[in-house]
Amino acid sequence: MSNNTGVKNSALHHVEDAEKQSQLGNIISEQAQHDADELEQKYHIPLKAVLESHLEEDSRTVRRVMRKVDLRLVPMLSLLYMWAFIDRSNLGNANIAGMSEDLKTNIGNRYSVLAMIFFVGYCLIDIPATFLVRKIGPALWIGSITTIWGIVTLCQGFVKTWGELALCRVLLGFLEGGLVPAAMFLLYNWYTRYEIQARIAGFYVIGNASSGLAGLLAYGIEQMAGDSGLNGWSWIFIIEGIVSTVVGVVSFFVMVDFPEKATVKNTLGLPGFLTPEEAAIVLARVERDRGDAVEDKITFKIAMKHFRDWKLWEFTLYLLLNNTGVYAFSYFLPVILKDDFGYSTGRAQLLTFPPYAAGAAWIMICAFVADHFKIRGPIMLFNASMYIVGVSLTGFASNVHARYAGVFLGVMGIIANIPTQWAYAHNNMVGQNKKGLTMSLMVMGGAFGGIIAGNVFQSKDAPGYRPGLWICIGFQMLYFVLVLKNIFIFYIQNKRADRGEIIIEGQPGFRHTY
Repeated sequence: MSNNTGVKNSALHHVEDAEKQSQLGNIISEQAQHDADELEQKYHIPLKAVLESHLEEDSRTVRRVMRKVDLRLVPMLSLLYMWAFIDRSNLGNANIAGMSEDLKTNIGNRYSVLAMIFFVGYCLIDIPATFLVRKIGPALWIGSITTIWGIVTLCQGFVKTWGELALCRVLLGFLEGGLVPAAMFLLYNWYTRYEIQARIAGFYVIGNASSGLAGLLAYGIEQMAGDSGLNGWSWIFIIEGIVSTVVGVVSFFVMVDFPEKATVKNTLGLPGFLTPEEAAIVLARVERDRGDAVEDKITFKIAMKHFRDWKLWEFTLYLLLNNTGVYAFSYFLPVILKDDFGYSTGRAQLLTFPPYAAGAAWIMICAFVADHFKIRGPIMLFNASMYIVGVSLTGFASNVHARYAGVFLGVMGIIANIPTQWAYAHNNMVGQNKKGLTMSLMVMGGAFGGIIAGNVFQSKDAPGYRPGLWICIGFQMLYFVLVLKNIFIFYIQNKRADRGEIIIEGQPGFRHTY
């Protein structure tokens, strides 16, 4: 009798859960209709009509609209990030091109301080940047910070002491710190969950390949040593700063706004690039994908609720662990190639390029595989393993060719996980402001990874920097364990949601990506 009662209670429990999900679904549907009415009234975007007609499911129309978005958004963001990455990582190239002798950065931990101090300013702007880009618009925000950081980079070529350079690095970090949160927030609002990684990869692949390109540029530019009485390292900063300034000015006119504002004039008075129907198709696709096409309101109470979600903090930790390895290669690979491998300055500059070129191709392969099969975790685990093997070879193999092969594995593994972990966070959260807070904290986590890299790779450990390499290996082992743990957690939660026991992220029908 008791068994029959238990079965009946269990059945009633599942029926009640299903009814709750249905009621919540109706509430969300009503909210979506309210948002659609608001968008149509404010921006003349027919979101409601598109949702009802299912026009966003017409593959030919969608391809045409999204191709238009891709060509306008992704290349510009990629170009901006490329020069941002060059301007932050050219420190290593300048250091072996005469800066260490002229500014005495080889005394004590001065070079490590210069590498680390960039991220002090970087951390300060991350959270404000996500909300400022919403407030004043992407064109004005991104164009302004890029133009100014280009000028700061240029000024680094004229400093006379390492203290002056340190001040420039803080300012550079503060300005560059506003790009990635704004760019990620913009991308998240334009694309669905299983097409986002290919776009983030396109954004990052050029940026990270630029670490290698910076070596080629530095090799060519430093040949100007002696022109106008300036050393080669000064010309590296000056020429690259001029290019960044030009790119910043161009972005004022090319950068797109958020989808709901893509049909009207932006904050600079420039016209939109989509028709109302095209903007509605973009928003309808996002609404059907995860139900957060329209900006949600943020209050202190809601923000505190978001901060209590463990995923927000773990995704932040991923960036810290991963970026420690990323910046270790960016700042110290030229030094290791020259001083530990015994290569000439020119050869060390040139040999930084091939690993990043291979890494660029690997980023895109991982992105297309991950989006196609709708997975993230297994890709992250594989890349973390590649990095561990690669760094182990680089740091501890006796054959110089095996060590350089390790650089390839390490660079490919560590940089391919950058877009993957951004997509991983995007796929497992709902709500624009929650994602905005998460992205800001993730960028801060990445900045702290840069600070750690600048501190654990100390001059006293040169030229091999073995303690720093051990820390990077340990970080990736922890990264591996955390991602593996989430595969099991997300799998169990998805199964519970299938049985009607829980609603994930407050969104009926939403499932985790693992």
